[in-house]
Amino acid sequence: MHHVKRVHHSKEALEAKQAKERSKLRDYLALTDNVISRKNRNDWSKEALQVTTQLLQINPEFYTVWNYRRLILLNGVFPQSTPEEIKNLLADDLAMTMAALKIHPKVYWIWNHRGWCLNNIPPGPGTEQEGDLRGWEKDFWRTELLVVEKLLDTDSRNFHAWSYRRIVLASMPIPRPETAELAYTTRKIESNFSNFSAWHQRSKVLSSLWAKGELDPIKSKEEEFELVHNAMYTDPKDQSVWIYHRWLIGLGDKKEVLDREIEIIQSLLEEEADSKWCMESLVHYKRLLLRNHASTVDHFLLTQECIHLLTQLREVDPSRKARYQEIELEIVQA
Repeated sequence: MHHVKRVHHSKEALEAKQAKERSKLRDYLALTDNVISRKNRNDWSKEALQVTTQLLQINPEFYTVWNYRRLILLNGVFPQSTPEEIKNLLADDLAMTMAALKIHPKVYWIWNHRGWCLNNIPPGPGTEQEGDLRGWEKDFWRTELLVVEKLLDTDSRNFHAWSYRRIVLASMPIPRPETAELAYTTRKIESNFSNFSAWHQRSKVLSSLWAKGELDPIKSKEEEFELVHNAMYTDPKDQSVWIYHRWLIGLGDKKEVLDREIEIIQSLLEEEADSKWCMESLVHYKRLLLRNHASTVDHFLLTQECIHLLTQLREVDPSRKARYQEIELEIVQA
């Protein structure tokens, strides 16, 4: 706010503003009382639905009202509606929540209501003799995936959108190939390495592909190490990359992998002498060597190297000094 002139309001202008705010508050409280009163007497009317719309447009974090809205639809509106009318009503709610997400993209209850709407889309519009029995469902879920992608284009690190994306992928009547989702995370990560949610999504997809035998874990892990090395050298201060790297290493059962990764990180540390994440990772991986490969390593040398790194960490990251002292004590006593 430097160099911005402060606007001085007159006493009359301030009083007018305060009066307007008091009026808005009174209206909001009266609307809230109206909605809660209707809820308490099990009012499932269309008028009740309308007042929940008004209240949620003002306060989309009022989860009690979202719950009430769903009860109105289930108990009052849907029983009097045709499948096509139900579909259209839910489409209206999806439009309403979309408008809310543009302003409040991280409110759980909005995302939750979208999922509920999609799960209640009638199968339609076909019949057993003609048309697609699940046509509406397929269209809505396919569109929803595109909606989530647009929201992630706006904010690629919105973890609410990523969590919701997993729900959409798991719910689609025609499953999306997991290899396609792997390619999507690649695009997101390559456009911005500092995207913890994209790395996390990638780990889930890879784990599933490995478990189902649809991807060679040995070959694909090597490709993942190449990707993460590129990210490390691009932005060594970004913690999401290092967390993903630890996930790839896992329990550290393969000594040759640990040795290679330690050497790569050591080279990076020579360029980034004060890199906390390099030092922390080296300590972690050398401790894995001590724990899992004790008979084939120099125990004394690795211990001394870890202690030296922890001493440096106390200097570059003094806020976690006690934690580093605790780790050093664990190493010495091991």
